[in-house]
Parts: sequence; C-alpha cells; structure tokens
Amino acid sequence: MQAALVLSVHFHDGRYHGTGPWPPAPARVFQALIAGAAWGSKLTEPHRAALGWLEALEPPVIVAPLARTGHGFTSYVPNNDLDSVGGDPARVAEIRAAKAIRPRLFNATLPLIYAWMFESIATNLAHAQTTCAIAQHLYQLGRGVDMAWAQAVVVDAEGLDVRLDIPGTSPFRPTPGENGLSLVCPQPGSLQSLEQRYAGQRKQFGEQRIGRKVQTLFTRPNKPLFQLISYNSPSEFLLFEIRNADSSDAIPEFVPQPTTKIAALVETLRDGAARRLRDVLPGDPSHAATVERVFVGRGADDADKSARIRIIPLPSIGHPQANQAIRRILVEMPPGCAFSPADIRWGFAGLDLADEATGAALFASYQRGMLRRYGVLPHETRRVWRTVTPAALPQPAARRRIDPKHLANPSDQKGARERLLEEGRAIEAVRAALRHARIDVGPTMVRVQREPFSARGTRAETFAPGTRFAKERLWHVEITFPTPVQGPLTIGDGRYLGLGLMQPVGDDLLVFRMPAEPRVPSARRTDLLNAVRRALMACARREDGSVPRLFSGHEPDGSPAASGQHEHIFLAAADLDQDGWLDRLLVVAPWLGDRSVRATDDTRELFIACETELRTVRAGALGVLELAAPVEPDDTHAFIGPARNWHSHTRYRPTRHPKRKASIEDAVKADVLAECERRNIPEPIIELADLAFGALGEPLVHLRLLFPKNIEGPLLLGRDSHRGGGLFLASK
Repeated sequence: MQAALVLSVHFHDGRYHGTGPWPPAPARVFQALIAGAAWGSKLTEPHRAALGWLEALEPPVIVAPLARTGHGFTSYVPNNDLDSVGGDPARVAEIRAAKAIRPRLFNATLPLIYAWMFESIATNLAHAQTTCAIAQHLYQLGRGVDMAWAQAVVVDAEGLDVRLDIPGTSPFRPTPGENGLSLVCPQPGSLQSLEQRYAGQRKQFGEQRIGRKVQTLFTRPNKPLFQLISYNSPSEFLLFEIRNADSSDAIPEFVPQPTTKIAALVETLRDGAARRLRDVLPGDPSHAATVERVFVGRGADDADKSARIRIIPLPSIGHPQANQAIRRILVEMPPGCAFSPADIRWGFAGLDLADEATGAALFASYQRGMLRRYGVLPHETRRVWRTVTPAALPQPAARRRIDPKHLANPSDQKGARERLLEEGRAIEAVRAALRHARIDVGPTMVRVQREPFSARGTRAETFAPGTRFAKERLWHVEITFPTPVQGPLTIGDGRYLGLGLMQPVGDDLLVFRMPAEPRVPSARRTDLLNAVRRALMACARREDGSVPRLFSGHEPDGSPAASGQHEHIFLAAADLDQDGWLDRLLVVAPWLGDRSVRATDDTRELFIACETELRTVRAGALGVLELAAPVEPDDTHAFIGPARNWHSHTRYRPTRHPKRKASIEDAVKADVLAECERRNIPEPIIELADLAFGALGEPLVHLRLLFPKNIEGPLLLGRDSHRGGGLFLASK
C-alpha cells in the first residue's frame, strides 16, 4: 500500500531570494533539513538513517505558490579569488564582486509542499516519522534572509490529492523527457557527499612550507552528489489532416468527418496505426503487448495511463459559422511514451479511413494555426474552458432515463429539485474527472448542461450511438479555473475516444469583486483606477525599468502612445446595486475594448499574466485592497451581454469638443457614431438620457444605445474610456 510523506514549508515573508528556478529544488529542501537536524557537524544515527532513506526515494511531487519576479538589486560581496591579493586571507575584504539579487514574490500564506511516495511498511513508516520530527527544526530555505518553518505528516495515497489541491498554487510532477523544468534532487550518496563537502569547507586553507617561506593554499571542496530531474515535461504533438488521397490536385481537398461519429473515427485510426506498428515485428510478443498498452489501453495499469497516446480529432471552431466538422487529427505523445515521434508519425501518415467513397486518408501537417483554438500553444492558456464534444461522466452522474412512451405522464417528468440533484452529481463527477485526467488545478466553478455552448454545436445525447456510453452519462461542461490552464484538455471516461474535448474561452475581460473592507465610494472611482493601473505597471515592469505599452499607454521613450488605436488596457469600476460603493472592478484587454485592435502573442501573454499577479492594490488613502480571483462568467452578464439595449453606467465624454453654435445633442450623437465605427461596433440608435458639463465646459452625458441586433460587451466608449468613463451596461 502506498503512503506519502508531505512536507509543508511556510515562509515568514512572501519573498524568496535563492538562486535557480522556482520552485526551490528538492535538493535545497534536503540540505535545509540536514542543516536543521545537525548539531554542528554531528547527526544522530536515527536522523542519519531517516535522511539516508529520504534521499533514496523517488523525486517528490511539488506544489508551489504562484510567484512573480520582483525588482532586483546588486550587492557587492567578498570573493574567494585569493590569487588577486597574493593568497592572503586577511585581505579577502579587498575583493568585491557584484552579486545580482532578484527575489521572487508570492503569497506567504500559501505553503510550499513536497510529497514523497513510499511503501507503507513498518521500516519506512518509522523513517517517515523521524523525518517529520526533523522537519520541526527547519529554519530557513534559500538565502540566509529567507526564514521559514516546516511541518511534515504521513498520509495515505487517497488523502494526498486533497492536500495538494490548494487554490493559488501550481503543481510540478517529475516526468520523463528533457524539455521540462530541470530541478536537482537528492539521490543515494547525497548525504555522504554533503558531509564530505562540509568537512572540506572547514579546511579550505592550508599551509605549505617552501624553504623559509610559508605559502597559504586554497582547496576547493568537492561538489555534492545530486541528480537532475525534469519536471512537467510537455507532451509532443503530431498534427494530421483528413484529405482526399485519390485527388490529383497539388493540395487535396479536405474530407470533413461528422463530429457525432468522433468515437468511431478514433477507434478506426487507433486500430489502424496499432496494426501497422504490430506488423513491424510480428514475432515479438513484448512489442505487441506494448502496442496494446500504449494505443488501446489493454493490459495497462495505473502507471501506463500517463504514457498512453491520445488521438484527438479537432472539430473546426473559431468562427460563429464553423460547422464543427472534423478536418484535423492531433496525436499527443506524453513524456515517457514507449515509441518515438518518428514511429508514431509513420504509424498514422497515409492511414486510410476505410471510406472508399471519398478516399479519406491522413496527411502529415505542419500548419498549427488550429491548435491555437484548443489552447495547445504555450501562450494560449485560459481560465474558462467549455466542451466541444460532451464528457462521458461515471454512471453515478447519469441522468434518470425517461421512457419515451411515458414522456406525457406527469408522474415521470422531472421536477426542478430532481434536475438540480442530477446536475449536482454531475458537477462532483467533473471534479473527479479532472483529477483522473491529472489536471491538478481545482476548479472554482463548474456548469453542466445537455445543450452545446455554441450555436453550431450538437446536443450531448447525439454522441452516444456507437459508443459504450449511455446518453444519460454525456454532459456538456464549462469549467472555470482559478489560474490559466494550458490545453489540450480532455476529461471523462471517453477522453481516449475524443469525447470531453474542451476549448478555451477568451479571458480578455477580468471582473473582480471589490473586497468587503476597505470599501471604496463611487466618488473615488478615478483614484481607485489610477492605483490599479500603477499595480499592473509594477507587475509588468521589465528588468530595465520599462513598462510595456499595454499597461502604461506610453511609448518606450515616455511619450503617449499615438498609433491611432487603443492599444493599452481599459479599466473601469461599477456600482451595480447603486448603494454608493463600488462593487466590481474591470480590466479589459485592448482588443476587446477596441475591436479594430489585433492581439499579438506577446501582448496576449502579458495580459493573461496580469490576472494571476493582480491580487494586491495599494490605493493610498483608500487602503490596501486584496482581490480574489476573477469572478465567474455568470456574474458578468451586465458587462458582456449579449443584448440590443445598453445604457450608460458612467457618463460619456465626447472625444472632441462640440463646435460653437452646434447642437450639443447632434454633436454627441455624431461623436458616438464615429466611436462605434472606429471600434467595429454596429451603428446604434442613440438617445440622450441627461446632460451635464465638466470643468472645462465639455458635455458629460448618460446615453441609451439600441443596436439592430444583439452585441456582446464590454462597451467602453469616449475620451475617458481607459479611465472608467463611458461604461455601458446591458439592459435586461
């Protein structure tokens, strides 16, 4: 039976000054445990035995708070280059070397967790309990200023997932491969090498007599023995297109496949590729067994699940009129896959789909634009994800089936209470499905329904025919994570058959609930938004001190951005209940506020990063505001609609001052129409609700806009739109 030693390190301050990547490597923690347990150069035998046991375990799973790099500084410290001062230790203070220090900043209330797995036999449990006692003596981790304390407990394997599921943290798992995050870890012999290094450091200087002169010698101690382990190695992806193999065209046309037959398509491709690879070595039973485990899953145990390839048909999405037919196949090869990418590509390329009428076959593709739609590229991480193909949830999450013959019988119809209970069971099943899919970030919100989320999507039950899943087990799912997650995401029991495939929903609008304390009055809206912009600029500041135009609104030379487009973020604050206190804070991407702006990979990545870092706003006299994660989409309808009618929440200030003797009403309407045209917004019917004048005599108006069709928000228009002015809300 498996157990886990869970070590939680708590920092006294939310800063870490140690070198190397984040999180701190397990080797650092191992050294910190030794430093806490040792009395001078002495270790007790029980402590030595426990640390020797710990170094022999497999590398731990790490859960670390989300961290960002703070402002750095340079410290000048003595160097050990004695040759430059004639080898005289007394003159070491004359040698000064620049040392760059740049701390990592994080939430100090969140622990840094290391979890080692082991077999729960008596000897191992005894060593684990001794290690728990050693953890009580840990006093720092990193540099000397990084004061910390630790606690350790032994838990069973079932309780481990609960302890690792902490909002605001990110998991790191050891994985095969060389492209992940490399962290040094202890290995058998590490403890002995550290003891030898400690003894060597105490005798770095020696003396050698040459004639009548005595020369001081410096001896460098041996380096400790550690191993380099890769964490969170990314999967490798191979992309194929379904095209007509019988075509004589230079570029054969696509042969779209129906989305509802996605499971059958995956089985056809899986069996065809597996047959090809089995036929390579027909007399080798171990090779055939490996193909069965990796492709089909037959004979696979829990350890093999993480090494199975996934065949993911990609429905065409990304445009409201896309019919979601399947034109591309993505093959995901996880780290540690038993086959090389060349073998997998050979197994799938040219594979016939057994469709003689169309001649459909797979062609290798290097056009990866569609992968952006499914969040596969690194900078396409998102918080909100929705299913394109429904997820097959476990049987307890199935809806009660109603016999079609009894649909008209009132006693067989479902009431609101039963529907809510069914949805509640499905939501719990989704949370379990995320753990089974090794998605370690716990969701903040889950929504389930049978209807698709897109207008061209398909209801969940239509995917059931031809599969082993009853239609009552199929649900469309929307998941909101506390932090951005990278794709591709497939969840549920049918994730190896193309079911449960999710697409990211844009995080171009962030809506935060204002904290209960301190409260900010509506009259101080401008002061609040100025403080928020300063907080974002501090988070985005580069090493050279410059701030990207996305947050500052200025060019690198300090001059105002003058591209003619709104290429920096929009900020707004709203008092939805009209009680005089602000209750929502909005951060809007420029390509959403001004639809003529096109996002680049760099600006999108910067904007996504801001939502994980914008947590504390120091607003001067208004106080320090601690923001939680952005709220769920259901709480943002007033800002995003869709709706035809929109009304002003904050006054609209025209971009140009009305000309003399001109009608103010006509001038305002013309200004609004010009704003909508510049931002690719349909032309509305405009009604002035009331009119006031600013300090310089410019009109400040409340408006009602009626569009010819439903449009989506947010709508921020006018001269003050980057500072909270001209915010419109959807009318119910």
